[in-house]
Amino acid sequence: MIKAGPEIERDLLKKCVVDLKEVRTEPFTMCIFGGAGDLSRRKLMPGLLHLFGSGELANGFSILSIGMPEMTDNQYRSQIADGIRQFDETPPDEQKLEDFSSHLYCLPARFEEDLKYKELCQRVEDISIPDSQGRINVIFYMAVPAAAVPGIVGKLKKYNLCKGPFNAKIIVEKPFGHDRQSARELNHILIDAFDECQIYRIDHYLSKEPVQNILFFRFSNFIFEQIWNRNYVDNVQITVAEDIGIEHRGAFYEQTGVVRDIVQNHMLQLLGLIAMEPPVGFSADYVRDEKTKVFNSIRIMDAYHVDRFTVRGQYGPGHVNGQSVPGYRQEKNVAPISLQPTFFAAKFNVDNLRWAGVPFYVRTGKRMAKRITEICIQFKQLPLRMFGKPSDALEPNILVFTVQPDEKISLRFCVKYPYSVDELYLVNMVFDYRDMFKMKVPDPYERLLLDCVKGDLSLFVRQDSVEAMWEVVDPIISRWENIALKDFPNYAAGSWGPLEAQALVESDERQWITR
Repeated sequence: MIKAGPEIERDLLKKCVVDLKEVRTEPFTMCIFGGAGDLSRRKLMPGLLHLFGSGELANGFSILSIGMPEMTDNQYRSQIADGIRQFDETPPDEQKLEDFSSHLYCLPARFEEDLKYKELCQRVEDISIPDSQGRINVIFYMAVPAAAVPGIVGKLKKYNLCKGPFNAKIIVEKPFGHDRQSARELNHILIDAFDECQIYRIDHYLSKEPVQNILFFRFSNFIFEQIWNRNYVDNVQITVAEDIGIEHRGAFYEQTGVVRDIVQNHMLQLLGLIAMEPPVGFSADYVRDEKTKVFNSIRIMDAYHVDRFTVRGQYGPGHVNGQSVPGYRQEKNVAPISLQPTFFAAKFNVDNLRWAGVPFYVRTGKRMAKRITEICIQFKQLPLRMFGKPSDALEPNILVFTVQPDEKISLRFCVKYPYSVDELYLVNMVFDYRDMFKMKVPDPYERLLLDCVKGDLSLFVRQDSVEAMWEVVDPIISRWENIALKDFPNYAAGSWGPLEAQALVESDERQWITR
């Protein structure tokens, strides 16, 4: 029997954390292609340092950076230490940092050089410690531009690094292709070299604590699962708003755009978690099976429906947090007449028995009014007014999962205002992760890196899901690329996007909840 109460819950959490730290991983070697790049310095190395500092990595691990520029092991260790000091949110323990750095190695190489893969094989053997079964566990991390991945995988296969002397895995960053066809081609290359169980397609949104908690909230609280359907839910809204622009990614964004960057992966994964059926168990494939069914149930839009139920936008100059900011076309490495969208809104329909008739409104954009990611479940209202004036608008009940910048779950409902006769007052019941558990929510990469080391695929994306998500967005991208707009930019930085996005929801006599 589980006892309630904040003190008991915190004690249980501390015990779980201690138990996790006592479960040490087997020795492994992580080979990071692009190990001196931005992703490695900002995310991967700080995450690995935290795992090392908390005792979750066995001492027998090694990290080998493959790429340019030319440098020695010591130079690489110094560079990574400086990067961790610069980018980690908390100042590192210098002794821990020094101990961690002793596990770092560097192999200067151009990815197309055949001889370097022979050297890679020898270097891995030299720095690796076998696990308890005598295997050398190797993780190949593709921290490189997507275009470089096929060539690297081909070389790994050519030199027998995928299934030969090593117990190998590969981590691939999004985007997984440029459309459905290219995603299939990438998968053929990966499957030709690795088995599906060796492939870890990483989407860091899936490891955020509030995102993971959607499933636990749904399937451990019977009162909510019973009303998680079209009989009680009026609509679902997903907002992924960023107040930043494209930063230093102008060239990337010109080739990618908002749909490929955010919608095809992050937003559809969030939709899948909300809409999925209960899995028969929580092993990786059971959960991924149910999400893929959702993606296959999303109604595919033709040209008419793309025009009617989607909105695109591009930010112009404006003000964010009191600061004047440039428009997208004024960003570095962006064409002065670019038509690349930085904003997306749409009305999706999930055609299955649970969700038939329930609209899923989604929107995402750069340079929005504020940074926030929220999933809002709006429930249906009573058919009759029992309290208040007949002319008063009755506020609906809304369940909100906030992913960032805070991590919380809130439920909105009405109560009687004190000393009134029948006046209703809107309140929020809030569960806040940090306030409840008195601990910092770890960076998503920490969880994903540890899961890969342990061989847990639950939070990684399977290929059939990738293709199903591309099938949803490909018609939208195709229509947008063939019908040019003349009104870009069509929303000011610091706003909530184009007016058409508001009209999209208002045409159904609804409104955006997050604003």
